[in-house]
Amino acid sequence: MTRSVLRIGVLELRRRPGTERDVTVSTPLPDLGITSARVPDGAEVVVDATLEAIEGGVTVSGTVTAPWEGECRRCLEPVTGTVEAPLSEVFEPHPTEGETYPLEGDEVDLEPVVRDAVLLGLPLAPLCREDCPGPAPDAFPTTVEGEGPEAEAGDEEPPRDPRWAALDELRLDD
Repeated sequence: MTRSVLRIGVLELRRRPGTERDVTVSTPLPDLGITSARVPDGAEVVVDATLEAIEGGVTVSGTVTAPWEGECRRCLEPVTGTVEAPLSEVFEPHPTEGETYPLEGDEVDLEPVVRDAVLLGLPLAPLCREDCPGPAPDAFPTTVEGEGPEAEAGDEEPPRDPRWAALDELRLDD
């Protein structure tokens, strides 16, 4: 089994508290996504960080950059972008749950930190553009408002959605 490039040896660094080491690594991370956006399988996730030895541990600060893809929340068209997430974490031999990460012997494993940073940086509701009008609700199949046959039809009444037919018969009398 090959050693992950995100496992960084810090033995020399820990011998001299206050010293720093710059690290830049690039690796694919599979299964990295949320419901609205994901990092494509095989895409490179780039970590540019500085490791600093502190009393009893190591700090990691820098950035993580990764491409992402998803679909626009309004028109459902494919959307791509790049997430750039900050890193600022502490590794300790005896980590505090939810606050610090474990320092495993003389190595830090950046994978959990990188995964957390990328997942938190992915857009929850991506847009193809800020002024995306979304779908035309009366168009079948769905199109973007102002485009498609309905935009050219002029004064014609758009077709009614059959799912709402029962509401046409509803009468509200006081």
